[in-house]
Amino acid sequence: MQTQSLARIVILGGGFGGLSAAKALAGKGVRVTLIDKTNHHLFQPLLYQVATAGLSPADIAQPIRHILKDAKNIEVVMGEAASIDPNSRQVRTTDTRSYHYDYLILAAGARHSYFGHDDWERFAPGLKSLEDVVELRRRILSAFEVAEIATSEEERQAALTFTVVGAGPTGVEMAGAIAELACRTLSDDFRHIDSRTARILLLDGAPRILPSFAEDLSKSAANQLEKLGVEIRTGTIVRTVNDRGVSVDGEFIASRTVVWAAGNHAAPIGKSLGAPTDSAGRIRVNNDLSVPGYSEIFAIGDMVCFKDEAGKDLPGVSPVAMQMGRHASKNILLLMRGEVTKEFRYFDKGSMATIGRNKAIADLKFARFGGFFAWLTWLFVHLIFLIGLRNQLLVLFQWAFSYFTFGRGVRLIYGSFRPKSEPSAEIAFPLGTVQADTSNYGYDVSVRGQEGLSSS
Repeated sequence: MQTQSLARIVILGGGFGGLSAAKALAGKGVRVTLIDKTNHHLFQPLLYQVATAGLSPADIAQPIRHILKDAKNIEVVMGEAASIDPNSRQVRTTDTRSYHYDYLILAAGARHSYFGHDDWERFAPGLKSLEDVVELRRRILSAFEVAEIATSEEERQAALTFTVVGAGPTGVEMAGAIAELACRTLSDDFRHIDSRTARILLLDGAPRILPSFAEDLSKSAANQLEKLGVEIRTGTIVRTVNDRGVSVDGEFIASRTVVWAAGNHAAPIGKSLGAPTDSAGRIRVNNDLSVPGYSEIFAIGDMVCFKDEAGKDLPGVSPVAMQMGRHASKNILLLMRGEVTKEFRYFDKGSMATIGRNKAIADLKFARFGGFFAWLTWLFVHLIFLIGLRNQLLVLFQWAFSYFTFGRGVRLIYGSFRPKSEPSAEIAFPLGTVQADTSNYGYDVSVRGQEGLSSS
């Protein structure tokens, strides 16, 4: 069979879903093009550990080309999808290139949702990319530095107040990690402050934390967080966020560092198809994961709204995306043989959330438990699914080092310190305008551009 006659499959996104789909097509009689705005696959469940100086960015990321280097029928393109033309079956990227497809898999993921208040993002970044968490790490570590040289108690307290908005797994893990950083890792590093006096707040509008877990596990997690000193406020709605803190139900909380873990919105690329979506922008796919009206297009992961047999939406977690990716690839191969596609059924192996040292909860379907054994289970599962032996060994070493010494070896703040009142500066470069944001938290350089696609 000539190469030119092989079916062309384009995959948008190199996250858990897109990468699983590509692996399922490796070595098959098809030509695959995987497009992602970055050159790496990111192990998102450990992003919070990068944000809290437990791991370095390279520990949880692998170049996509290296992962797929043995799959000779797959090419990797670093690019950002801008639109899809289903009539001509073309994917267009922001650099004006076009990629023809016979079949398309949308795995572009999601970004944070600020529920109509996108201006809050500059004050409360989320955890979706390496850029996000490196910036968060800078803000968190800088807060202790600001407290150390504060000239008033009010300034010191605001610097030592950390607010996490959203009490799902990401928010719970982040709050616990900040508490351990303040109470253990940094406790002997400063001369003018006691980092153990840091105030960590976890806010959520739901009646309890971790609402997707069973109520007994939610209570267990709350008890474990409170032992770490985390202040939990459920049934609390955030009204405003600015550079001084957050307003909640008539109260203003002065907080220099705010972390957003409250919601997601699907990548906007799916809207170019005109397919039905839910309030979070997720495509309401058919039972076989195909997009309504387009049997050759499949959508997976955080981009889709898919209900299980009980009528509940599947969560936006990596096992769902991975199973969807493999299933979408199998259905494409069925279509190529002229066979009928199969319905997707999610096999739920359980869920877990870590809270801190020796603290976690686990729901493995056949058993629910919390504490030390749940924490060990969480460690084992995440090591197994982390891609690359090098990364697995490095993360294992870092975890062992942190466990026995309470240390976190990646406590680096990039960029120079600037006063909060200093304005932004713009620098002209041949490739575009670069903005140096010197307000609020220090020095940050970022290229202006259209919001990209997050990998699912």
